[in-house]
Amino acid sequence: MLELTEARNRIIAAIQPLGFEPVPLFVAHGRFAAETVTSPIDLPVFDNSAMDGYAVDAGDLVPASSEHPICLQLEGKIAAGGIFPGDLPSGKCVRLFTGSRLPSGTNAVVMQEEVRIDPPHANSVWFSAPVHPRENVRLRGEDVKRGAVLVQKGMRLTVGRINLLAAVGLTNLDVARQPTVGLLATGSELREGGQPLGPGEIYESNRTGLSVFLAKLGGKPKIYPLIKDSLADTRAALETAFRECDIIVTSGGVSVGEFDFVKTAFQSIGGTLDFWKVAIRPGKPFVFGQWKEKFLFGLPGNPVSAMVTCLVLVRPAVLRYQGASEAAIPDQWGILAEALSNCGERRHFMRVKVNDEGKVFSAGIQASHSLSSLAEADGVVDVPAQTTLQPGMLVRLLTWD
Repeated sequence: MLELTEARNRIIAAIQPLGFEPVPLFVAHGRFAAETVTSPIDLPVFDNSAMDGYAVDAGDLVPASSEHPICLQLEGKIAAGGIFPGDLPSGKCVRLFTGSRLPSGTNAVVMQEEVRIDPPHANSVWFSAPVHPRENVRLRGEDVKRGAVLVQKGMRLTVGRINLLAAVGLTNLDVARQPTVGLLATGSELREGGQPLGPGEIYESNRTGLSVFLAKLGGKPKIYPLIKDSLADTRAALETAFRECDIIVTSGGVSVGEFDFVKTAFQSIGGTLDFWKVAIRPGKPFVFGQWKEKFLFGLPGNPVSAMVTCLVLVRPAVLRYQGASEAAIPDQWGILAEALSNCGERRHFMRVKVNDEGKVFSAGIQASHSLSSLAEADGVVDVPAQTTLQPGMLVRLLTWD
């Protein structure tokens, strides 16, 4: 039985990114950059005004005060997108607006609220205080220099990064391909939602929950029909899924029961098992194996076990496929309001919830079949074996969102 860190390292070492594809920037959100992108221009592209006001040479206003205001002659105005021709002579000013290009010969902008204009003399603008050079001016390149790195290869493309890329004129970007993830569930007792339940039957939920989670990571889920507890049916389903997908995620059928056929079926189609059994709770019976250049992730059938193993073992693989430079699980911190005890020999990922004050409580029943506590949980806390975390401790929650 492998420790979690060793299992995760083996998975990451076995997987290589899938390559890249170009996409328009407006659909690139959440994808991972397949290249390092540098800026082709400065931002701002030119010196411009940070507000509506008057462009001046700061030297003209050095002696200005409320008792002795300085009058400058208005030479014109520049709307955003306009250009003032030539150099502005000393003793003159120009009316401009937020984003207007600073005229040559000026080096500061005075807010319009800080000047006085006498209506009979509209071209005379009075200034009652000095101004510092570069005041209210956005300087060329002060935000981004030409050649600066905007996005590193492997970075996730967030709203802010996409906005920045668009601001330097980019419209397309090479991004990592997203893996197609086949989702299979085994069990003769399973029924599709909406069908009537017979004696001993239950509705299957793992494929739906896992598909939502994997899609958030950039995977492209493909849900397959339910599989009866039969070696022939399991083998046929795996053969079909491996032809059509990059990776296969199964739930159920990976333990040592008489009707657990996933490992045997996988090996019968030429698959090689790397390991099964990981020292975690819930989720001990977990299978990882390779078929040609593709991979199998066999999750337990209990819903919480499936979600926990997907979080800690499948998640890094899906991100690795996309060349992600960062695969850490999202987290938040809180203060334990009650003890969390793990008397077992395996680390236990316990479901917890957090209130508005940042206090952390158990989300309910910790059994691996309990979906009500999974639904209530804001995340899980990794409690080491033979350990009790005491009230008042600062704890890290791993989250699905």
